[in-house]
Amino acid sequence: MHGTSLTSPVFRTVLGLWKETNPTADEQRRCLSCHAPAVTVFPEHAEKIAGQVLSGKSGVEGIGCAACHLMAGMDRHASSPPMFALQPGRTLFGPYANPEENLVHPAVQSTQFREASFCASCHFDKVKDVTQKNLPGEILEGTICQDCHMEPSTGSSTSRRGAMTRSIGRHWFRGVVVAGTMLKNRNVQAEWMPRIDLEVTKTGATVEGRSLVKVGSLPHSFPDGDPVLKQFFLTVTAKDAKGQTLAEETQQFGLSYDQLLRGPIPDPFIKGGNTRKVPFVLTLPEGKAAASIEAVLSYALIPIPAPTLLERYLATLATDAARDEAKNIVQEYTQRHFLTYRVKVLS
Repeated sequence: MHGTSLTSPVFRTVLGLWKETNPTADEQRRCLSCHAPAVTVFPEHAEKIAGQVLSGKSGVEGIGCAACHLMAGMDRHASSPPMFALQPGRTLFGPYANPEENLVHPAVQSTQFREASFCASCHFDKVKDVTQKNLPGEILEGTICQDCHMEPSTGSSTSRRGAMTRSIGRHWFRGVVVAGTMLKNRNVQAEWMPRIDLEVTKTGATVEGRSLVKVGSLPHSFPDGDPVLKQFFLTVTAKDAKGQTLAEETQQFGLSYDQLLRGPIPDPFIKGGNTRKVPFVLTLPEGKAAASIEAVLSYALIPIPAPTLLERYLATLATDAARDEAKNIVQEYTQRHFLTYRVKVLS
């Protein structure tokens, strides 16, 4: 995912849709700062770089070696969340106090590589406090993002291959669902996944209550990955004794394309160690009684564009093949995916 941050057809489609909402040059810089960190060094070229991405002929690197290893620290004076600070030059930065000699470039230590803030500069919705070095909490006390998402191994990070027993982190950046990484820790599995409880406070002609969406004490906010695009859907259904639907409502949580990167970044759907309480009111057909209430939590990877917005974007594409690809991406990535559910039987 990191390697295709700038060339991915999905990113190109989302960027193209968003561009049709007329983002300012600064808003475009804010978007590209994670997908193409070089824009933080050349902010005046943000709009040009965005145009190159849309044409499929970008002249800058996305997230490659230099994007991370030219990070010399954090710009803690920037608006929240804090931004990384690139230091262009021949010197690359890394976590070692005694970097190995190599034949390509000098290297020096940056303590940021052993801090959660290194990842949180882009994945800023993931931790409760992006300025902290470690992840707090009973389960992951004293650990950082890299401990799980850069699988520990041994080897050498230089071209000389002189210290093959040095501790290194693999650069696959795999998630929790990959065997051999975080799945081996059942406590982490239990704490990461969201759960739903139901409180019903009134029954009769209407059924009222709250859906309680919980994430455990893991200080890893839910959801994963992208901090602004994901959409969540909470569907609450009243059913009779035969399982027939009597009433249903769906609430959507997430930003539209018009809202992306405009104003403060909102909190994630739910932060780690918290419970989100979502009220519901279901009006039943006359003479019907609810026997159970069901809550289903699902998500989509990107917002559904308004029809006029999609039409404007498709009109900017030069070929039918490009338009078909964009429509297929929108259709696939706006599909809802099941997360979890809860059923409460009414006495």
